[in-house]
Amino acid sequence: KLKKYYDSEAMVVRHIPGKGKHKGRLGALEVQLPSGLTFKIGTGFSDDERQNPPQIGSIITYRYSGISNKGTPKFAVYLRPYIGG
Repeated sequence: KLKKYYDSEAMVVRHIPGKGKHKGRLGALEVQLPSGLTFKIGTGFSDDERQNPPQIGSIITYRYSGISNKGTPKFAVYLRPYIGG
């Protein structure tokens, strides 16, 4: 079974603190699309990225598998800081 993935960019607007094993580190990023819609990305981070998360206002690249009824990306996963191009 082959699943389609898409990738896109969003701006970091907030760091959400971690709970459990991520207490004291990044738990998730709240990001904003150019349309103004915000959503959270809580997976795909390395331990180093959780310790030193992308700065607020920076652009990141994420992967997702479709769009929800609310218009937010489904199953968003952090990939990397945005590399222009």
